[in-house]
Amino acid sequence: MFKLPRTHSCFVCGVDNPIGLGVDAESDGKTVQAPIRFRREHVGFAATVHGGLVATVLDELMVWGCGVITRRLAYCAEMTVRYQRPVPPETPLVGTGQLVEDRRGRLFLARAELRDASGNLLAEATGKYIPVPGDPSPAMLADFIEDPAAWLHKAPQ
Repeated sequence: MFKLPRTHSCFVCGVDNPIGLGVDAESDGKTVQAPIRFRREHVGFAATVHGGLVATVLDELMVWGCGVITRRLAYCAEMTVRYQRPVPPETPLVGTGQLVEDRRGRLFLARAELRDASGNLLAEATGKYIPVPGDPSPAMLADFIEDPAAWLHKAPQ
């Protein structure tokens, strides 16, 4: 397993974002995995984490699932989330994400899931991702703390 690069500002992985989740993901080169622990202030209703925040984490895991295989940054074009059980705050969880299909470098299909420590499925998602066109902007790359060159190659023009 290797650590994935983090950014300064990202809501999910940013280390300098005071309201962010601070997720630190790693990968075996095929699947992305991250421990997740939502805080009490992430609750939406009745001691349940807001579904939008759950979806945000699943999106992040799918983006990285695409990135570790394709070596490309990508934007979410479409996402479907299935909430299986309420997600409690202050509970250790594990999220995973992976690329399911690369459609000729133009569209990536991915999936992700969130499980509790007992392995119970809490939420799962599928998504369609579009690669960032051209090379990532210098501003985008400058937000990374670690050098993304270790896993990111230049996108085809």
